[in-house]
Amino acid sequence: MKTAIISDIHGNIDALQAVLLDIRNRGIEDIYNLGDSLYGPLFPIETYELLVKENIRNIRGNCDRILIDHKTDNSTVQYVQDLLEEEQKDWIANLPFSLQTEDFYFCHGTPTSDESYLLEEVSPKGSTLKKTEDIIKLVNGISQNIIFCAHTHIPRVVYLPNDKIVINPGSVGLPAYEDELPTYHKMESGSPYANYTIITKKEDDWMIEQILIPYNRDAAIIQSEKNGRKDWVKALQTGRI
Repeated sequence: MKTAIISDIHGNIDALQAVLLDIRNRGIEDIYNLGDSLYGPLFPIETYELLVKENIRNIRGNCDRILIDHKTDNSTVQYVQDLLEEEQKDWIANLPFSLQTEDFYFCHGTPTSDESYLLEEVSPKGSTLKKTEDIIKLVNGISQNIIFCAHTHIPRVVYLPNDKIVINPGSVGLPAYEDELPTYHKMESGSPYANYTIITKKEDDWMIEQILIPYNRDAAIIQSEKNGRKDWVKALQTGRI
């Protein structure tokens, strides 16, 4: 049995289509989406329509949550809010914070916050992998041994000495970004490809595949330029910011 995990689509419909085609071609039916699906200067409605059409189990990310806040001074948030109708707002509002199966736990940030990083520590010097003991504290109380998180857009697999494995599938639609909080930092995957993860049970072990998918980025780049997001243009072109 194979399971596909996607995240951080950010309205990039072309990247999502390419990833879902690859998943279908591999015969995978179980798909989980870790959130931040619609926010961005791209194609939120088309992305929503494809997500609800497919058999995908979705959770809510921090950038989903801010779309149903009523007031904003963020022009990109406003761009998406102006496009959303009640159907999409209700869908976002009803997305769960996390999901669980017998083997897997799925969250966007950490098990208690959708806007905190589970695996990365940020400082004015940049982003580094958190200490093992700090990660263990954040997943304390999670019974599943396989924990999926997202939010940083950086594909990563971390093995913990308590036999738990934390996996970030990376981003389907936005391979790099910059943020001002908790201090200014950049997150760069270094590749413009769409990222996702496949996990397969092999007897008593798990095989983890981090997949990179090329796709036609022209429409996303043009739309980013149209909406004044040169940072997104560079991220989509290069995987850097």
